[in-house]
Amino acid sequence: MTGTANPALRTRRLLLHLVCIAVGALIVVPVWFGVLGGFKDNGQLSTNPLGWPDPWVPGNYTGILGSEVFWRQLGNSVLIAVSSTLIMVAAAAMAAFVFARFAFRGRELLFTLFAIGLMFPFAVAILPLFVLLRGMGLLDNPLGVILPQAAFGLPITIVILRQFFRTIPGEVEEAATLDGCSPFGFFLRILLPMARPALATVSVLALVSSWNNFMLPLVVFTDQSWWTLPVGVQAFQGQYADDTARVLAFVVLSMLPALGFYAVAERQLVGGLAGSVKG
Repeated sequence: MTGTANPALRTRRLLLHLVCIAVGALIVVPVWFGVLGGFKDNGQLSTNPLGWPDPWVPGNYTGILGSEVFWRQLGNSVLIAVSSTLIMVAAAAMAAFVFARFAFRGRELLFTLFAIGLMFPFAVAILPLFVLLRGMGLLDNPLGVILPQAAFGLPITIVILRQFFRTIPGEVEEAATLDGCSPFGFFLRILLPMARPALATVSVLALVSSWNNFMLPLVVFTDQSWWTLPVGVQAFQGQYADDTARVLAFVVLSMLPALGFYAVAERQLVGGLAGSVKG
């Protein structure tokens, strides 16, 4: 019986590895094409799209890195992504703490209202959001992007953090209370340090989501000096429509900061998601 189980187990593992390889290829091949394509000219892209550049053309990357527009758009993206992430995580952590550690009438109903936000598509709100921002004078203002991004990221962040906060034993809070720690002191000094994996998870998700947001900056910013990298990529593609290699170089450079941050925080991201699911 063991002899028949082992071949079946090996077959399942082989199939699983083949699926993982296929999924990995679907992700890696486009990135590989973009990175190498940035080192080619348009002629090489036509004749040898997946091969090594011959000769190498680093001018596509160096030209963009020497552009003031690219660095300004990079700075705008960093400012908006970091600010919206900090605001969202701070507000969501306090709300999740209340939902996880305090019992009050209507708690589950209120939490359900936040959770319903997960099913509300951002595109549906873009028109009323534009009218609201215009009435508040926040067009061509980074707050017009930062605040809505933070608001739309609250539901998923509260759900993840609440589940993680509920895994913290009640005995820890009781011990802190006996030592004279207030509820806010327990939240700030004990709960947040223990929740670093979950905080890292929601921070990565928020940062990458903000970094890739195209529609909201496009609607809010008419002043090109406030454009973020996704909007800049679209404008760059329109300006250099005939120079595909240069466009690929711009796309690769624009995604490197978010990719680097994700690579650094990968372990915390996986650990935080595992902890929230377990809770």
